[in-house]
Amino acid sequence: MASLTLPCPLTLARHRHLLNDLHQLLPHSKKDSKLDTKSSNRYNAILNALADLHACNYIFLLEARKRGQDLYLWLGRAPNGPTIKFSVSNIHTMGELGFIGNCLKGGRGIVVFDKSFEDGFERGSEYKGLVREMLAGVFCVPAKGVRGMKPFIDRVIGVFGLDGKIWFRVYEIQEGENRHPGSKTDIANMNLAEIGPRFVLTPIVILEASFSGPVLFENKQFVSPNLLRRQARRGKYDRRKDEAEERQARRGVLRFGHNQNPSIGNKVLFG
Repeated sequence: MASLTLPCPLTLARHRHLLNDLHQLLPHSKKDSKLDTKSSNRYNAILNALADLHACNYIFLLEARKRGQDLYLWLGRAPNGPTIKFSVSNIHTMGELGFIGNCLKGGRGIVVFDKSFEDGFERGSEYKGLVREMLAGVFCVPAKGVRGMKPFIDRVIGVFGLDGKIWFRVYEIQEGENRHPGSKTDIANMNLAEIGPRFVLTPIVILEASFSGPVLFENKQFVSPNLLRRQARRGKYDRRKDEAEERQARRGVLRFGHNQNPSIGNKVLFG
């Protein structure tokens, strides 16, 4: 089982670094070149063909919109689906965070889901099982059969659900000094050191097939970042318009007061 990671054009440097960090953390993933999703509406067939070519079961596609301002993640299972679309926010890469932890290349990781995936999200639990299954399929490394993978576990991938969003944190398993040489490693001496990256996913829509098909679930609470920016610009325009109307009203009051008192002039005011 392997996952295919692909970026789209117009991705920013931070988006590319995030994809590289995920590719390094997942030794069973295979990276491909950029895919132009705007030139053709049949890119789902291209993605399924690439997954079949690389013998991958999952497709991990990062899509940038609005000149890189908005980033979306398409997570699909090839070739029959389903497909989940996420909005990616609060991105922090390994190089940006600068944590002291350092995992060896090719190591495996343990994927840990918090209790919210069992109790359901705050805004509904219709899609929690499917989301957990898809994320586990991508981030869980198979026990064997992957070239370049080392036979040890040195990292923990934490997946947390809060406020209808999915928060990711990655930690390195650090072993302390063993008091008794030759004995097994003491779990009490182990600690976790965060290494990054950090990012937050917001589920938007779930499709039945691989990058196509009818909609199984739609997040009614999701507000697109483009709409938020438009509302912010509209708010600034409304404030400027109100300020202009207030200035005009003040000028009218001053002009009205001057006409009511024609005897008051410069000689009276300034002597």
